[in-house]
Amino acid sequence: MSNTRLITRDDVPELTEVLQLNREFMAPWEPVRTDAYFTKKEQDALVVEVLGRHERGHALPHVIVDDDGRLVGRITLSGIVRGPFLSCSVGYWVAAADNGHGLATAALGEIKSIAFEQLGLHRIQGETLLHNVASQRVLDRNDFVRIGMAPKYLNIAGSWQDHILYQALSSEENP
Repeated sequence: MSNTRLITRDDVPELTEVLQLNREFMAPWEPVRTDAYFTKKEQDALVVEVLGRHERGHALPHVIVDDDGRLVGRITLSGIVRGPFLSCSVGYWVAAADNGHGLATAALGEIKSIAFEQLGLHRIQGETLLHNVASQRVLDRNDFVRIGMAPKYLNIAGSWQDHILYQALSSEENP
């Protein structure tokens, strides 16, 4: 059974509620967010924007759902580049109450298959904070390989932080 699907504007109310409930939980792993970020208006604008990037082939924005179809997180392929690069980056999160149940692992496996089999990409990159062991496990379980460390890679929780870089190559490249 699929545990991801393309995000829609109809998801905005539930997504906003999940984000509001998980604001403190996600704060150490995300950029600093303004209060406006946690409103339906801002989430609607962000969903419209990412769906526009999806229509242009630059993103694949999915929601993660549980067995009952309840929205519990997001997973997005972003920065999709064609031509000789054929690569993208993946980001994901799952609500605190739904962590540790394999939902992120299953979602990443599903998105990885779509990236390689349907989108024809060559490479997916994932990045985690050095201390985000749970996210590193999700990547490891999906056969992502650690390829290095990027100093001061992203501004997370108000400061530039080092990230471990992972990649997965299409099965044509990784027999």
